[in-house]
Amino acid sequence: MTSSPRSTDRPAEDARRRAAVPSDALAHALVESGLGAVVLLDGTGLVRLLNESARDLFPLLREDEAMREPFVPDWLALAQYGQPARTHGIFGARDLTARRISLPDGYAAWLLDDVTREVSWQRRWQEERDRADFLARASARLLAPLGWHQSVQAVAELAGGRMADAAVVVARTEARPTWITSAVDGRLAGERILSEDVGDVPGLADALAGLAPVPSRWSAPDRVPRWLTPEGLGPPGPVLVTPMPGRGVPAGAIVLLRRAGAPAFTEDQELFARVFAARAGAAVSAAALHADTAETTAVLQRPLLPPVLRRSSGLDLAAAYRASRATDLIGGDFYDVHPGACPGDETFLVLGDVCGKGAKAAVLTGKIRNTLAALRHLESDHGRLLAHLNATLMEDGDGRFATMVLAGATPLSHGEVALRLTAAGHPPPLVVRADGTVEEVPTRGTLIGALPSVTTRTCRTVLRAGDVCLLYSDGVTEARGGPAGREMFGEERLRSALAGCAHLPVEAVISKVEDVTAQWLGAREHDDIALLGIAAPRPAVP
Repeated sequence: MTSSPRSTDRPAEDARRRAAVPSDALAHALVESGLGAVVLLDGTGLVRLLNESARDLFPLLREDEAMREPFVPDWLALAQYGQPARTHGIFGARDLTARRISLPDGYAAWLLDDVTREVSWQRRWQEERDRADFLARASARLLAPLGWHQSVQAVAELAGGRMADAAVVVARTEARPTWITSAVDGRLAGERILSEDVGDVPGLADALAGLAPVPSRWSAPDRVPRWLTPEGLGPPGPVLVTPMPGRGVPAGAIVLLRRAGAPAFTEDQELFARVFAARAGAAVSAAALHADTAETTAVLQRPLLPPVLRRSSGLDLAAAYRASRATDLIGGDFYDVHPGACPGDETFLVLGDVCGKGAKAAVLTGKIRNTLAALRHLESDHGRLLAHLNATLMEDGDGRFATMVLAGATPLSHGEVALRLTAAGHPPPLVVRADGTVEEVPTRGTLIGALPSVTTRTCRTVLRAGDVCLLYSDGVTEARGGPAGREMFGEERLRSALAGCAHLPVEAVISKVEDVTAQWLGAREHDDIALLGIAAPRPAVP
C-alpha cells in the first residue's frame, strides 16, 4: 500500500508551503491590518495565519487546521468551496459577515466582521416599524364608528392576531354586565357574559381595577382556568394580563395567551401590549360613551317623535312627517291626535310649526305638545285653550313662537264627521270634496307665544264620504325647487295636486302631497314638513 505523502513527507511539505506564502510581510500586514477578523488559507484550505480578532471569534481554530466544524460554523466551512465571495450567518450568539478575497499562488483570505450589534439594531428598528404600522392599522379600525360590542370584538381580533396566539378581552361598564370576548389567531372565537370569578386569574382583578399589570413571568400557565382558554388554542403557555384604561375609569383588561412551548413575553412585548391596551381602552370607552349617549338621546327623543296614528272610531286618519335634515327624527313641525274617551266622542287633533329647526325647535315642540295634552282636558273651547297656551309660552320669555291648527272631529250618523277648525298664525286647512273641489277653511288667528294676547276664529264644516280635510305646515307651500331651484311650491300647486285626489282614501291623499313636494324639492334643502289628513270613513266594499 502506498504511503500518504502527507504522512511521510510532512516536514518537507510544510517547508514548501511556507516557502509558497505570497510574502510574509504581506500576509502579516493583511492579517494585522485592522480589517477585523482575518483568516489566511493556503491552496489546500489549511489555515496559515489568523489574527487576534479571528481567534476571539473562533477559539478552537488553529493554524494548520482546516476550516471545518466545529472550529467554524457550517455555513462558513461550506462557503470556501462555493462560488459566492460573500456570505453571512450566525455562530453562537453572534451575527457574522464573511468576505473572501483571492491572493497569489492559490491563497485566500477570509475577512469577517461581527455585526451582532448592527443586526440587533436593525431587527429592533424593524420591530418598532412593524409595531408602529400595526398600531396605525389598529387605530384606524378602532376609531371607525363601531358599537360597543363591535369595538370589543375588534380589540380581541387585533390582539389575538398580532401579539399572541389568542386574546381574551374582559370589558365592563357601569351600565353593562362584565363581557368576555375571545379570539384565536385573529379570528373571533366566542363572547358571552362573564359569570366566573375573575379572582381565578392572577392579576385579572387588579387589571380590571386599573392597577399596574402583573409581569408575565408571574403568571404560570397551570393557573389559567379552563373558562379563560378559548376553544382552538390548545394547552396554554405564557400568559400576560394587562389593564385596558378608559376615560376616567377602567374599560376592562386584555389577557394574551400563547400556546404551550412558545417563548415567554419579553419586557418589550409587555410594554407594547400596554401601549396597545391604552389605545384599545380609549376606543372601547368612546364606543360605550357613544352607545350610552345614543340610548339616552333615544329615551329623551321618544316622547318628541311623531305619534303612531291609532285607528279612531268613526274617523279615517293619515299623516306624514319629514324633518329638514335627513339625519333628524324630530324637528320644529309636529302633529298629535288624542281620541275621545268613548266611541263617538270628539277627537282632538293639532298640527303645528315652531320657529327654528333641529333640537332647539324640538324642545319647544315637546313643551307645546305636553301643554296641549293637559289643557284639552280642562278647556274644550279652542280660543280659550290657545290663550292658555300663549300665556305659558310668554312666561318663558325667550321670544320663540309657534303657529298651529287645532281640529275637533266628531263622528256623526250616516258616516259623516263634524269638524271644528281653529288656525293660529298657520296656513288654513284645505278640504278636498268628493267631486274634486278644493275649499279653504276660512279660519284665522295670531301667532302663539309672540304677543301677550291672541285672537282666533273657529270655523265648522262637515266631511261626507269621500271628503278629506288636510292640515299642513308651510314646509309644503314654501318648498323651493322647480327648474331654477328657487321657486316656491305655493298654494296653487298644492290645490292642483289635491284636485286630482277626488275619491282617493286619506292615505293616498297624504302620499300624493308628499310625493309632489319631494319631486319639487329634489335633493335641495328644505324646512320641516308635516301633513295630517282627516276623512269620513269610506263605505265598506261589498
